[in-house]
Amino acid sequence: MRSDIRFGILGTGGIATKMSEALPLVEGATMYAVASRSQQQADAFAVRHGFEKAYGSYEALINDPHVDVVYIATPHNLHFSNTMMCIDAGKHVLCEKPFAVNAREVHQMIDRARDKGVFLMEAMWSRFLPHIIHAHEIVQSGQLGDIRLLVADFCIHRPMTNPKDRKFNPELIGGALMDIGIYPMFLAEFMLGSPLDQVAMAGLGVTGVDMNCSAVFQYPGQAQAVLYSSFLAESGTRAAIYGEKGTLLFDDFWFMPGNLRFVDAQGKETSIPFEKIGNGYQYEAAEVVRCIRTGLQQSEFMSWADSIRLIERLDAIRHQCGIVFPGHD
Repeated sequence: MRSDIRFGILGTGGIATKMSEALPLVEGATMYAVASRSQQQADAFAVRHGFEKAYGSYEALINDPHVDVVYIATPHNLHFSNTMMCIDAGKHVLCEKPFAVNAREVHQMIDRARDKGVFLMEAMWSRFLPHIIHAHEIVQSGQLGDIRLLVADFCIHRPMTNPKDRKFNPELIGGALMDIGIYPMFLAEFMLGSPLDQVAMAGLGVTGVDMNCSAVFQYPGQAQAVLYSSFLAESGTRAAIYGEKGTLLFDDFWFMPGNLRFVDAQGKETSIPFEKIGNGYQYEAAEVVRCIRTGLQQSEFMSWADSIRLIERLDAIRHQCGIVFPGHD
């Protein structure tokens, strides 16, 4: 009988909570340890979610020999250093998106993981959701015909009440693009591949981070992707893919577990429902367990090359929009 893969989590925020709620649904995974920079917060989180161990420093968890894989759910500015620390300790790593701040850091992380022989994956959880996978299969099958347009947005109204909040602080890699805009960027890359060209614009707030960001990608065959993210307005967070033979519509909040609708060229609509189990984070965790058990260093479904392409796209957009992160650019 194979032993379970023991998960350690760095961070006790909202994303760490979501993963903790999902792990009990993953066969072969054990919720083992959690770490915070506050022992009190770690203790409370461990009791609330059922972890065996609670640590008051990230280093203590990383140095625990019983931890097999570390899920990094810390602020964006810590992803690179936390990942490198874990890899150097021989731990497998699942690191939240964005993988790091720029392509240079991502390449260093991947090179170190390759040298140390450990598994490393960016936690792009939407990539593993059943309806996202099925949408990709529909696009690849040709059911939509030649793709002409993909539109996707992610907009949440977040007034800047505290400029030091991680969402608005450039030192913490804030801004709509890196926090939520990465989701529409991922969808375009996954469904259509890398564009031939792109144009991006952003509205910068008083702290220098982008409060909204839009991009248009141009693909071969005259296909385009129109992508938008914002902290200034609320939207249904919608997505759709338009082809010559039909349209694929996603439920609102498309990046979460949901359903699809196919509308053919005659306007006939067909619902494509999916069973909703848990919060959806269990799918990426199950992929981590599978990869580690089979001795893989990267997932074929969210590969190192996938993460490199995504961060290079984000780098290019930031350069066009004048979004700068001190100490990283």
